Amino acid sequence: MSSPRIAFLGLGLMGGGMARRLLGAGFAVTVFNRTPARAEPLAAAGARVAGSAREAAAGAEVVFSMVADDAASRAMWLGPDGAIAGAARGAVLVECSTLTVAWVQELAQAAAAAGAECIDAPVTGSKNQAAAGELNFLTGGNAAALETIRPALNAMGRSVTHLGPTGSGALLKLINNFLAGVHVAATAEAVAWIERTELDRAQAIAFLSDSAVGSPVTKTVAARMCTPDFTPNFFLRLMAKDLGYASGEAAKAGQQLTSAAMARDVFQRAIAAGHGDKDMSAVVEPLRRR
Repeated sequence: MSSPRIAFLGLGLMGGGMARRLLGAGFAVTVFNRTPARAEPLAAAGARVAGSAREAAAGAEVVFSMVADDAASRAMWLGPDGAIAGAARGAVLVECSTLTVAWVQELAQAAAAAGAECIDAPVTGSKNQAAAGELNFLTGGNAAALETIRPALNAMGRSVTHLGPTGSGALLKLINNFLAGVHVAATAEAVAWIERTELDRAQAIAFLSDSAVGSPVTKTVAARMCTPDFTPNFFLRLMAKDLGYASGEAAKAGQQLTSAAMARDVFQRAIAAGHGDKDMSAVVEPLRRR
């Protein structure tokens, strides 16, 4: 399967860039998005546009999905118009969204019942990394099936890490986003605190960014908070969702994520203030002195 026919489902901030990378690498790509207008730029770049997930999957050897949450993923894969209904036996179904482990495992069972393989392959990176082909794939599932899709993954990313059985990628992605969400919420509170003092904000943020606490995510969101630039690279509402998924997953292992609950509260306040469809760095806005 050196150059498989590919279907790509979901053309949002991440999926659009990923599908474009596949087209640029020479793959034959059929796309589907619930909002048809988002498919138009991909059609202009050479993609075939399908009218349903089932139609997109028909004839494809590999089917990728990149959507917002469990509900959107379930709608994309299952049912009479879902991709599994159109997928050929032996196809590899690749779920790149940030989802619960339970749903990923249910999806794998549905794929197996249809004679297909399922790989969970969520990514780290946001809009810019998707467009540049610099994503990192965290994968779970059959190693042989993973190798058949590696050329496509390499076109979209800079690394592919196989973590174990189905659900392993989904689990590590939730742990990753739990840490990221806590960093972002803490950075928002720190920026708002600095702005209520006599400190020079630029000087203080520069120091913190270059200190031991200056993680890559802290540096990125602090700069966006101070510009301010809330053009979405990662939707704020999705980070709140990820923190909720992470807390639920940790609870299954007997671990309480106290810091995730506190961070999620900060994000929920921002959503209530109307910032859900902005970049996650907008979480600082409700904290600022007016």
